[in-house]
Amino acid sequence: MERNEIIERVKNILISVLNHNRFEMKDELSAPEVEGWDSLSHMAIISAIEEHFKVTFKLKELNKLKNMGTLIELIQSKL
Repeated sequence: MERNEIIERVKNILISVLNHNRFEMKDELSAPEVEGWDSLSHMAIISAIEEHFKVTFKLKELNKLKNMGTLIELIQSKL
């Protein structure tokens, strides 16, 4: 799957979970920059991504995530 397609799908998941699109999807994007992206919504986002892409993340992989770019790379590595 192309990187741009993954980005678009993850953006749609974020919009769905957070109920808004008031953020710019970019590699440097991180949770503190997005209204409503707290620890609870973070778990919902990760679960939705795992379900959508049919992947499973290990805790140590999630702990290494720094921003959206590293999340996209992790998804790509699992597909």
